[in-house]
Amino acid sequence: MNYFMLAGISSNVGKTTVTMGIMGALKNRGLKVKPFKTGPDYIDPMFHRFVTGEDSVNLDTWMLGEETVRLLFDRRLKEDDVGVLEGVMGLYDGNRLESEKGSSAYLAKLVDAPVILIINGRGMAKSAAALVKGYLDFDPEVNIKGVIINRVSSESHYQLLKEMIEAYNPVTVLGYFPETPEIIMDSRHLGLVPVEELEGFREKVEKAAVMAEKTIDLDKLLEISQRPGRKPNRPDPFLSLKEEFGGLRIGIPRDRAFNFYYDDNLRAFENAGVELVVFSPIKDQCLPDGLDALYIGGGFPEIFGAELAKNTSMLKDIRGKLDAGLPCYAECGGLMYLTEKITDKEGQSYEMVGFLKAQAVMTQKLQRFGYVDVCAFIGGQSIEIRGHEFHHSLIETNEDLQTAYVISKRGKTWTCGYTKNNVLAGYPHIHFYSNPEFFKALLKIAKKHRETKG
Repeated sequence: MNYFMLAGISSNVGKTTVTMGIMGALKNRGLKVKPFKTGPDYIDPMFHRFVTGEDSVNLDTWMLGEETVRLLFDRRLKEDDVGVLEGVMGLYDGNRLESEKGSSAYLAKLVDAPVILIINGRGMAKSAAALVKGYLDFDPEVNIKGVIINRVSSESHYQLLKEMIEAYNPVTVLGYFPETPEIIMDSRHLGLVPVEELEGFREKVEKAAVMAEKTIDLDKLLEISQRPGRKPNRPDPFLSLKEEFGGLRIGIPRDRAFNFYYDDNLRAFENAGVELVVFSPIKDQCLPDGLDALYIGGGFPEIFGAELAKNTSMLKDIRGKLDAGLPCYAECGGLMYLTEKITDKEGQSYEMVGFLKAQAVMTQKLQRFGYVDVCAFIGGQSIEIRGHEFHHSLIETNEDLQTAYVISKRGKTWTCGYTKNNVLAGYPHIHFYSNPEFFKALLKIAKKHRETKG
């Protein structure tokens, strides 16, 4: 078994491009690459899936407990797999000063992953050695085994940097990526552009994979990333729910507008014996038949507002079924979709479902970003769970909507999570494995609705 983490010294060091290249090169060798992403990001896992053909798992050490992180990691890896963990921000960047939780370094230690540090070589020589030494010395428990240098100007520049770094540090410089603007990934207000929207993405990945094979010592990388076999440390908490919830049918939109879902959240439904029925709010004319509830994740409804608004039959069908009591859980973009309209940054408005008498207004500045503690009131009970917010919009209500979330972050508290009929819609993205009781409470509402119908 092989696995390792690719971690940058900071954001914008080219970590994603290097990761795509290495994943692609290893896959081209016929190896089965299992991708993982540190933290709550949705976009990078889409890239991982495109390159490897395998679902990417988010490993978030702030939202999830240590044993849960190990479970999600261990159950994905088989003996012949190569696990590639992509870091987040800089190696040591976590949730706050007094804690390392949420950082790439903390995750690497938790799953015993060797770290390959990605640095920016532009404009450096001997200083690169000092930079690497600082990262090695900062936390000796982090197993930094190698270095990859990005944005190198020439082969001679790389050799100079390699000599300097290895002379002062007990690490192997595994290779480099030259300055290659044509393979840089595009970005917008929520980060990198999703893979479905990128022009020529396949060509970028192919170029990056060829480059990685040529300029990075992949054989050495595989040698230093050999690890003992791993097995799950405990059973999945949702497997015991099959008897109670097996057979439920949950509709889930998955298209260009809605695609922010943690892979393990979808696995939770599967393990509980629940069928996920996929549909497209852009293309399909109505909801699938026989649904017991909806799960509308996040995405970019503001980008595809015109297409969503044009599909009036779908909007009418969803609103009618929600008015009639169909349960629905919606996050961020899903919340925006359930309002009367979305107004984009240019002031253009698009009619949406209209179930919530409110409108979503895009703003020039990021409204909320980061981890949050959520106290959710669902089905007559109070449930503590952790989540993550990242949005450029505000909700302006036109009716007295009841809220079900009390959210706190670093001493600040606010309310969110609008409820109406059997609908719960809020901004936080929730990882169901953070607290299985939240997931169970949602399924109980769906089951009760099914029994009422029947």
